[in-house]
Amino acid sequence: MRKLLVNIDHVATIRNARGETVPDPVRAARVAEKAGAAGIVFHLREDRRHIRDEDVYRLREVIQGVFDFEMAATDEMIRFCTQLKADLATLVPESREELTTEGGLNMEKVKPDFQDRVFPPLKEAGVAISLFIDPNPKDIEIAAELGAEVVELHTGTYANATDFEQKNRELERLRKAAVQAHDFGIQVNAGHGLNFENIHDFLKSVPHLKEISIGHALIADALFNGLENTVRRMADIITDNH
Repeated sequence: MRKLLVNIDHVATIRNARGETVPDPVRAARVAEKAGAAGIVFHLREDRRHIRDEDVYRLREVIQGVFDFEMAATDEMIRFCTQLKADLATLVPESREELTTEGGLNMEKVKPDFQDRVFPPLKEAGVAISLFIDPNPKDIEIAAELGAEVVELHTGTYANATDFEQKNRELERLRKAAVQAHDFGIQVNAGHGLNFENIHDFLKSVPHLKEISIGHALIADALFNGLENTVRRMADIITDNH
């Protein structure tokens, strides 16, 4: 069954804008799981622009479902992730200048480093590894060679498509990537830019999906409809209970 994972980064973004303690991302995580989320995603960045170290420790204590630690593959983050024994480490590219993650990992470039430095400590700690990648055949081949348990397909290009032809082209790329990953025995996750407007065509077109991560769109909708209502609505769409 497909499941929704809720990214709570931007609850922390709002909190940090005033340097205060509210809204609390940990409280948001509790609400999201109560409303039907199968787990929580957070990205602990080098500059701590939203989620902070203390948030992560508190989240580990309260999250009942999937604890998805999104991170750059730095030694600091690997130590943090293995210490907490996250359920899933989602490795993403990270740049201080970007507003949000802008694309998938350059798998050919990172392969030697991931093989020698990154994968061994995570595997030893029993943390499943997810690679955030663009829907490219070669990237999926490398993910399989490395022994990644999961790939998270970058859906941002589809979400930002400006015309029908581009949207369909991206959906076909995502469909083929999902089939290829599934054939390798890799779990297929997806995320980035998905919302209530584009989720339906995505779900109809892309098979083998397991966990779908959505953050910004849910927090934005929750301003008007409440977080519990928003998460429940999206969870029902993704699990096909609507």
